[in-house]
Amino acid sequence: MITTFSFLRIAGSASLIGLLVACAGTPAPDWQMNAKTAMERGAAAYLEGKVRVETQEFNLARSEISRTGNIDLMARVELTRCAARVASLVIEPCDGFEKLRADAAAPERAYADYLAGKIKPQDIALLPPQHRTVAAASSDVAAASALQSMEDPLAKLVAAGVLFSSNRATPAVLSAAVDTASAQGWRRPLLAWLGVQRLRAENAGDTVEAERLHRKIALVENATVIVPSQP
Repeated sequence: MITTFSFLRIAGSASLIGLLVACAGTPAPDWQMNAKTAMERGAAAYLEGKVRVETQEFNLARSEISRTGNIDLMARVELTRCAARVASLVIEPCDGFEKLRADAAAPERAYADYLAGKIKPQDIALLPPQHRTVAAASSDVAAASALQSMEDPLAKLVAAGVLFSSNRATPAVLSAAVDTASAQGWRRPLLAWLGVQRLRAENAGDTVEAERLHRKIALVENATVIVPSQP
């Protein structure tokens, strides 16, 4: 399972991590642990295609954090949720964050703009470090190269989604996204990125590749849990 640390890190939330985990030797308040666990489960559930679970868990995270009155924490929760969508090519306004934008800090506003493909050059330095090189890339090839060097799997998919929504996703970006989603077992983004690959193959007249991708998509869509027989 992807840890809360990696999910929160993509939203540039080093300070949030410090608030959502216990200080050394100090037990964490219940709200911190509840929010941490809910965000872990919610983000993982979305990538696995479990919408109902994702909704329940993020609602729980919001409920716990609302008890603190901390807008920055709530903004980062919404950004984390929206980032998982961008990673899965669900390109839509991050409404939860936009309701908080007026009171959100500059790094959170910059990250929201990045997710929307509207980051301003002067705000790139405010992004999480792993996204800065991609955002600052002067060409599609340079952006693809920067993407390949990213180690965090979700951050890589988020960056790929941003490039796609900005019409900058090269075949190398698509391949990296498919490989990353496949390696993590993230069904939702895998199907989305395979669909893009298949469409491009069809548009290029490559029927052999399109058919291969169609079979792969069918395999993912028809995945079932095999229960071993009792001895």
